[in-house]
Amino acid sequence: MTALVSLVGRTNVGKSTLFNRLTGRKKALVHDRPGVTRDRREGNAVLFGCPFTVVDTAGLEIGAGELAESMWKQTQKALQVSAVIVFMVDIRAGVTPLDKKTAQILRKVGKPVVLAANKAEGKEQFVQDLYSLGFGEPVLISAEHGLGMSDLFDALLPYIQTDLPEQEEETIREKRARRRKKNEKEIDLNDETVEQNDLTDRVIDLAIVGRPNVGKSTLVNRLIGEDRMLTGPMAGLTRDSISINWTYKGRSLRLTDTAGLRRRAKVEDDLEKLSAADTKRAAFLAQVVVLVLDADAILDKQDLTIARQVLDEGRALIVAVNKWDTVRDKKQALDRLNDRIGTSLTQVKGLKTIVISARTGEGLDKLMQAVFDVYAVWNSRISTGRLNRWLMKMTEQTPPPLSATKRPIPLKYITQAKTRPPTFALFSSNPEKLPESYLRYLIKGLAQDLKIEGVPIRILMRKAKNPYENKARTSRSKNKRP
Repeated sequence: MTALVSLVGRTNVGKSTLFNRLTGRKKALVHDRPGVTRDRREGNAVLFGCPFTVVDTAGLEIGAGELAESMWKQTQKALQVSAVIVFMVDIRAGVTPLDKKTAQILRKVGKPVVLAANKAEGKEQFVQDLYSLGFGEPVLISAEHGLGMSDLFDALLPYIQTDLPEQEEETIREKRARRRKKNEKEIDLNDETVEQNDLTDRVIDLAIVGRPNVGKSTLVNRLIGEDRMLTGPMAGLTRDSISINWTYKGRSLRLTDTAGLRRRAKVEDDLEKLSAADTKRAAFLAQVVVLVLDADAILDKQDLTIARQVLDEGRALIVAVNKWDTVRDKKQALDRLNDRIGTSLTQVKGLKTIVISARTGEGLDKLMQAVFDVYAVWNSRISTGRLNRWLMKMTEQTPPPLSATKRPIPLKYITQAKTRPPTFALFSSNPEKLPESYLRYLIKGLAQDLKIEGVPIRILMRKAKNPYENKARTSRSKNKRP
C-alpha cells in the first residue's frame, strides 16, 4: 500500500490541475467555474520515482445545504486516511477568509499539512501573508506549468517514503543529494559559459488565439494548406481547441486553433464558457501564442486582456494583424497599433507585430520566421559573467534607491535561474526594500542591452547570504566558557 496524499482547499485554487499533474493524466475535469469537483477522486501518482496515492477533494465553500454537506463528508473520509494533507491556496488572491477557516479545520484533523501556494509563476507578492495560516514556510508551485514540483516532493517525502523498498528509497535519497549539491554550488560571478541547446529538433507548441471571427481558422487552413478547420462568416464556429502536428521548412510544430474569446460579461451560454476555458488552457500551455487581430478593430479592450493574460503566464507572444489587404490607409493603421502597444503592453519591450492576410497568404512567411525568432529568444540563456557586467553598468548609470541607512540598496549579483521565459535571480541583502519601479528599469535594460526583446522577463529577488555569519558564530562559540 502506498501513502495517501489529499489535496484540500477552497474552490478554484488548482487542486484538480495538480491532481492531473501528479497522476500524469487529465482525469479530473478542470474549469474556471468554482465547484466543478464534487466527489473525491483517487489516482496513482509518481513524483521523482516515488509512488503514492493522491486524492482530489471538493473545494470548501461557505454556506450550508444538502449538497455541500455531502461533499464535505467525502472530503472528511479522505482526510481520515491521509498520510499527509496538501493545503492549496491561490498566491495571486492572497489569504482569504475561507483559507483561514480551512486552516482552522485542518489543524483539528491532526494530520501533517504541507502548505502549497499555487499559481506562483514568478509572483511572490503575498508570500508573507501565507505564514499567518500557521503551517510554516509555503511551497511555491505552479500546477499548470509543473513549476516547484521538486520543492513539493521534498516536503512530502518524509510522509510518503515509508512503504518504499530499501533500494528505491536509496535511489530517492541519491536524487535529493544531487539536487541539493547542485543548489548549494557557489555561483561563479565571472563564469562566461552558456549552455547551448539545439532548438531545431524541438516541437514548438503554437496556439492561434483572438476574438471571434478575426480569421483564426482561415489562418490555420492557409498555413497547413488544406481546409482542415470549419470557416465561415458566422462568429463562433470553432468550439474546441484543435491541435495539428505540422512541419514548416523542416521545423516540427503542434499548431492549435482555438475558439474566439469574447468579453466575459457577454458570455452567458455554458458551452461558450467551456470553449473559452479550453482556449485559455491551450494558450497558457503553448510556448508561442499568435494573437490575431482584425485590421478594422486593432487592439480593442478584449485583445489587450488576452495579450496581458498570455504574457502573465510567461508565454511568448506575437501580434498578427489579419485582413491587411482590406486596409486603405496602412500607415495610419500601423501607427495606431504601435501606439496602443507602447502604452498598453508596457510589460514587454519589442513585442513583434506582423501584418498578414490569411485569405491571400500575404505575410505568412514573415509570421512563421517571427515564431522561430521569438521561440529562440524565449529559450535564450545568458552567462553569469555577462549579466554581472551588465548589472554593474546599470547600477552605475542609475543607482538603486537609498535604504534606511541613507545608502543605496546593495545589489550583490545576478544570475539566470531558468529559461522559458527568461527568469533571473537578483541577490541583495535587503531584497524586500527594492521598489517595483527599479525592477522595471532593470527589466527594460535586460531586454534592450542583452537582446531578449519580445518575451516576458522575470526578476526574482533573493536574499544574499551574509559571508560573516558563520565566522561570527564560530567566534562566539570559541569565546564561550567550558
